[in-house]
Amino acid sequence: MKSGVGDWRVYLVTDEALCCGRSLEEIVRRALAGGADVVQLREKDIATREFVSRARCLKEILAGSGVPLIINDRIDVALAVGAEGVHVGQSDMEIADVRRLVGPEMIVGLSLDTPEQLAAGEAADVDYYGVSPVFVTPTKDVKHSAWGLEGLRCLRQRTKRHLVAIGGINHDNAAQVFAAGADSLAVVSAICAAADPTAATAALRACAGDNQAGLAEQK
Repeated sequence: MKSGVGDWRVYLVTDEALCCGRSLEEIVRRALAGGADVVQLREKDIATREFVSRARCLKEILAGSGVPLIINDRIDVALAVGAEGVHVGQSDMEIADVRRLVGPEMIVGLSLDTPEQLAAGEAADVDYYGVSPVFVTPTKDVKHSAWGLEGLRCLRQRTKRHLVAIGGINHDNAAQVFAAGADSLAVVSAICAAADPTAATAALRACAGDNQAGLAEQK
């Protein structure tokens, strides 16, 4: 496992439509101030040149922070801007082809939509799984059942890889998601749409701390 994966708690996934009129750059800066560990730039509906431009801008914001930039889906954009990682879904490029293009050092994440996809994932050269969705959420258009907390617990028992939980996660259920086995929380609206993205990010990180303290008390 690469050094860039393993200590993440809060994984911000961007969505400009949820930023309440604020720029992505402002949201990322404020999330960074609150302790975000990783930022994924997810852009489904913009031209490649604009995607690259936004990615470069976020790279500048994150420079020197130790927080990696992950590009969703677009291997070409990740390579163009020197992003630290790329995240792909089940219908995107095969992992073997992704790894051949990006090399051994770039972080590669893979979405797991169902338990049946784990076997192929375990045989692939990926660094973490995006477990999607944990709960039903309007920010992800999916055609399969949500994992739920029990599904996440079962997945945790079947793999040692880093699990990034996403889908319907917020401050109210974050501690439960960590307790069920997630290593990281990937959130969209819980930060992008928050009145105070810095405080929202810090609150999510505190849930990770509360869970770790609870586990320590049980030992």
